[in-house]
Amino acid sequence: MPEITMYTTEWCGWCNRAKSLLRSKGIEEWTEINVDELPGGRAELAERTGGTTVPQILVDDHHVGGFDALAALDRTGELDRLLEP
Repeated sequence: MPEITMYTTEWCGWCNRAKSLLRSKGIEEWTEINVDELPGGRAELAERTGGTTVPQILVDDHHVGGFDALAALDRTGELDRLLEP
């Protein structure tokens, strides 16, 4: 399985949607980085992804983007390819 990293906050509804979508694909494990709890978390988020909003999702080293981008990849079938072992 690929390594998935998701930058989140606890109160983010879009983060919860992204997690639900991944679970619907059979993915139950990912590294979650809560940017509000990690000192310098927002700076790390921006440096690593170029994004400033959450969620920001990486599959291995491929920056997917936020929930909308993840859902778009799912609609085209590209997400299944990215999640292949």
